[in-house]
Amino acid sequence: MAVRIRLRRMGAKKRPFYRLVVADSRAPRDGRVIEEIGYYDPAAEPAVVRIDEARARYWIQKGAQPSDTARALLSKAGLYAKAGAEAAGREEMAE
Repeated sequence: MAVRIRLRRMGAKKRPFYRLVVADSRAPRDGRVIEEIGYYDPAAEPAVVRIDEARARYWIQKGAQPSDTARALLSKAGLYAKAGAEAAGREEMAE
């Protein structure tokens, strides 16, 4: 099963609000999810991003691939680089 970290659109018409979710890549955008790990509100001033760092790191280490937008949000929070470095460090130790 290919797992993706991506955004799930919520909110009213013309007032989007997104949840950062872990889902099967074959599931529809707003369909079934495995876990919600954060949210993103672009309408707030400034935009609000909240991410459960431990769960995001866990899913990235397990091989979940973030979408382009999710990768940007994770990088902005400083999580994507950290999780990738941890995974690479673990691979080097295994060799």
